[in-house]
Amino acid sequence: MQLYESDCLMKTKALKWLSTVPVAVALAVSLAACGGSSTSNSSPTNALAGSDQQTLDKYTTKDVTALDKIDKTKLGLISDGTLNVGTLSDAPPNIFIDKSGNFTGFDNELLKAMAAKLGLKVQFAATDFSALLAQVQNKKFDVGSSSISTTDKRRQSVGFTNGYDFGYMAVVAKTDGKIKGFKDLTKDTRIAVVQGTVQDDYVTNTLKIEPVRFPDYNTAYANVKNGQVDAWVAPSQQATGQVKAGDGTAIVEKTINTQNFTAFAVNSKNQPLIDALNSALDAVVKDGTWSKLAKQWYPERETPKNWKPGSKASVLPKS
Repeated sequence: MQLYESDCLMKTKALKWLSTVPVAVALAVSLAACGGSSTSNSSPTNALAGSDQQTLDKYTTKDVTALDKIDKTKLGLISDGTLNVGTLSDAPPNIFIDKSGNFTGFDNELLKAMAAKLGLKVQFAATDFSALLAQVQNKKFDVGSSSISTTDKRRQSVGFTNGYDFGYMAVVAKTDGKIKGFKDLTKDTRIAVVQGTVQDDYVTNTLKIEPVRFPDYNTAYANVKNGQVDAWVAPSQQATGQVKAGDGTAIVEKTINTQNFTAFAVNSKNQPLIDALNSALDAVVKDGTWSKLAKQWYPERETPKNWKPGSKASVLPKS
């Protein structure tokens, strides 16, 4: 396994405070620190810059192919008639496994509805986020479903559908601590991120702070609760799913960024599947499924006025 300089520097830094961390958590941090991906050379993601979808969005398609014109024999699926999907198991309300052992959450329920429009079954499998995009590009999975922000850097290695959600980032910290928002994140702050995420990119390349990288959301949040890190920079949806009353933590600040929208990842050479999923996405936007799921999974969230899911021709039903 190749060690990246930035990750190994982080590991050395992190080991100074790991003596009080449970063995399982310490191992998880160590593995994340020397993983096979680094964001140190990626284009910075400035979560606080905001964006205007109408002028900055270079990728959303003008329209889509009609569903009845999609040739399902040319989708390049691993198994005929089935979408094999790589996803996460621990990131509610977007992607997680429920008490009955079923993969669910906003992203996965939306993908199920889209697959139904195409007459396809869906087969989910859990994986780590840091490996997901490579697994999609290497055709271990047909689709990656994990609230994936579509950065220019990621587009160099994998394809994406049109957007089905917008960027939404948060800072989670102890309620009695000194961290009250993004402005309080300094080089002296121990900041948790999940390895390979846009939040990792933001802390590393925009803030120029070496974060403490974890392999999953549960572990990152656990280390905020037990005080091993000062703050967690997280997707707002996952932060909302993790923070519970009585934990002694809070989402101290959150911000919206619609430029790098959230989309499903697909092998970059499989344009027929990307086109089919884009058609299905517009269909579930038009029939109200997207709005219904958004209200179900994000009951207190407002959709930005300058953003909508699907192609530029998609139409949200009037509420």
